[in-house]
Amino acid sequence: MTATLTAPAMATHRLALPESAPPLAWGVIGSGFMADAFARSALAHTRSRIVAVASRDSHHSNLYAKRHGVAVVRSGEGAAERLVEDPSVQAVYIATPHSLHREQALLAIAAGKHVLVEKAFTRNEAEAREVIDAARKAGVFVMEAMWTRFLPHMVEARRLVREGAIGEIVHVSADFGGSPEFDPTSRSFDPTLAGGALLDLGVYPISLIHDFLGDPEAVRAIGALAPTGVDLRETVILNYPSRRAMGTAMSTFEVDTGRFATINGRQGRIDFGPSYYGPTSLSLVRAGRKDYVFDQRTELGWQYQIASFARAASEGRVESDIMPHAATLDVMRVMDEARRQLGVVFPGE
Repeated sequence: MTATLTAPAMATHRLALPESAPPLAWGVIGSGFMADAFARSALAHTRSRIVAVASRDSHHSNLYAKRHGVAVVRSGEGAAERLVEDPSVQAVYIATPHSLHREQALLAIAAGKHVLVEKAFTRNEAEAREVIDAARKAGVFVMEAMWTRFLPHMVEARRLVREGAIGEIVHVSADFGGSPEFDPTSRSFDPTLAGGALLDLGVYPISLIHDFLGDPEAVRAIGALAPTGVDLRETVILNYPSRRAMGTAMSTFEVDTGRFATINGRQGRIDFGPSYYGPTSLSLVRAGRKDYVFDQRTELGWQYQIASFARAASEGRVESDIMPHAATLDVMRVMDEARRQLGVVFPGE
């Protein structure tokens, strides 16, 4: 028996507008691609503003400040420390290499700031747990910046699954491949910066599988390493034998993949459009027929997680109900086990 949909054949969401969320004064640590996307989303689509930026590279931080109208620039040694101590900063967004996330998050928490940490949250589960425990003790809101979970098509996919539109889930698959030029000193390939395809790209398909199937009972990983010892490519299987379900996550630095994802149920499936991790469409397919299409494209898309963060922080909460601490810890634990099987160890672990 198939579920009855509560939406027309083509539908859009009536989510709360990001502009309706309370404003926050942000300090941004990092000035690269992710920090730029965060700024463009926040400034164009929310009431939040960026009051300070910190980067060790003064040239990049000054360019960032000029591009986004940021008044306070901190650069050089101690830049992050000076930013988190700024009384005008209410929340801190961390967009630096994974190897710095723990240290910088703890700095912000100690200063009493709410913290949004770019994924992967930290290098490993132990570091993630340390950050989360510190935030809970300090009573500040901390969240992993898995923006995908907040996008309209993912909200709709969870609704469809919850209402039984595809029946019991048996398999979730997703891939994410990119092809950065090999540079042993880059954040992609340097083990001291916690490089590798898994933490950079694989976190997306693994988090997607976790979103719909939860914490796996077993993990299996196969792949290959780059000359620097970080992972170059991997396929990670998340097994749920008690649920008769499985997830398959593929990530690679060798090629640009299609970046597709599918949720397969016993009564149908949900196919996501290209680049499922960003704003895209979904199709509900049952009995070989496309029953329903959801397509609510939106510019940028990071504004949904920024707005959710602002609402939760203003309510005095310490974690998100969409990206809770347990989800971050579960995903980190999966990646720890995958790295163990692949033989990837970061310096100092």
